[in-house]
Amino acid sequence: MSDADPNRETTLAPLRSRGLIGLWAVLFVVWMVANSTVAIVVVLLGAAITLPIAWTFASSGNAWSGIRRTPGGLLHFLLYGATFLVELVKANIAMMRYVYAPRIAIRPGIVKVRTRLTSPIGRLALANTIALTPGSLVMDLKGDTLFIHLLDIDGIGADAMTEAIVTPFERHLEHVFG
Repeated sequence: MSDADPNRETTLAPLRSRGLIGLWAVLFVVWMVANSTVAIVVVLLGAAITLPIAWTFASSGNAWSGIRRTPGGLLHFLLYGATFLVELVKANIAMMRYVYAPRIAIRPGIVKVRTRLTSPIGRLALANTIALTPGSLVMDLKGDTLFIHLLDIDGIGADAMTEAIVTPFERHLEHVFG
């Protein structure tokens, strides 16, 4: 008689398809980078903390199943990260100009932009990316429309704003999330 439970494989398969292993790997890598050490205590603690978090997210829904686990998807995820870093630096430099300017001439406003992303997790990633760049905040996300508060709209139209804010990220997120 075998001690292996024949139902175990069928209970773990949905979690694997929901991205448990990939999510755990990402969380664990973030943990290790944040701690910047490979001490055994830190590694074990990181595994003990990140596994239940990944398990909770993977078992609570199928939002993570939309991630494309292909070499092209990985490439575009890395390109998205690089694009985000470049845009983050540009936004921080723009904010420094406002902070150090003798007179602050800003025109805050809300713009409505559309996205081509179809998956909810892709739209969430886009909204969070925009919100993380200084000077912008996603106020609402309805369907394919994002309402973004900007520190300085300076007469730029919605099409130009979509091209400037959404398109650089959307291009890569489309390949990762669909």
